[in-house]
Amino acid sequence: MPKGMFVDTTICIGCKACQVACKQWNVLPGEPADFRTDPAEKIPVAVNFTGDSYDNTADLTGTNWRRVRFIEQFPENRVGGRWLISSDSCKHCNDAGCLNACPTGALVRTDLGNVALRQDVCIGCKYCLPSCPFGVVAFSHQTGTARKCTLCDERIHNGLGTACAKACPTGSIAYGEVADLKKKADARLSKLKSLGHEKANIYGYKEAGGLNVFYLFDDRPSVYGQPEKPDVPQGRLVVSSAVTVAGAIAVGVAAIVAFRERGQSGNEGEEVEK
Repeated sequence: MPKGMFVDTTICIGCKACQVACKQWNVLPGEPADFRTDPAEKIPVAVNFTGDSYDNTADLTGTNWRRVRFIEQFPENRVGGRWLISSDSCKHCNDAGCLNACPTGALVRTDLGNVALRQDVCIGCKYCLPSCPFGVVAFSHQTGTARKCTLCDERIHNGLGTACAKACPTGSIAYGEVADLKKKADARLSKLKSLGHEKANIYGYKEAGGLNVFYLFDDRPSVYGQPEKPDVPQGRLVVSSAVTVAGAIAVGVAAIVAFRERGQSGNEGEEVEK
């Protein structure tokens, strides 16, 4: 049975314990652009905050495999608004564009359903980067390879849960078998609907062939920075190839017809001259 994670954003408090746990377990350094040294205190100070938000990660990168997004929904008078918070990472899609694009087999799907990235096989070609509709895969200039969340591959294959789920204090991130997590997600969605959360929805049941890491949102996916209809580039290849082949056949047929007509016209001219 495939393993995955269910992220209930409605109970995320934005503590970033998951983000810290991810960095600690995977030994990921901080982004140099995220910090500067305070001349007085002589300590690193975070400077990459995005707007008025507490989101200092800004994006998923080669050293940031998990990002806690802070979405502020406040009117101009700052009264009556709300915060939406979501912990974002690789979705481990069933139809994984990155895996399909990899020419060396560095990206592999394991027996537990997660998409792992073998650093010793990656050649840094970057084909996987534009193939991910979620912008998850990033290139690390420090290693010269692609990097992304592996769903804590070595942990889950040794009977442990993911580091982020282990660190989450509210249960917002739950790790387990996908089938069981979906039951939990459906029950939670029904509960929220009964409480008047009309916009609540599950994101990941159908997107990209189904996501092994799926989410419960309290608004449209785009509000949380996710594509409403993620497009896996390879999904267009069959259609485009068919169109290309059909076009080539049509051109070829037209050329043959034109050649034959020209040949017939030439033969008729020769007969007239005789």
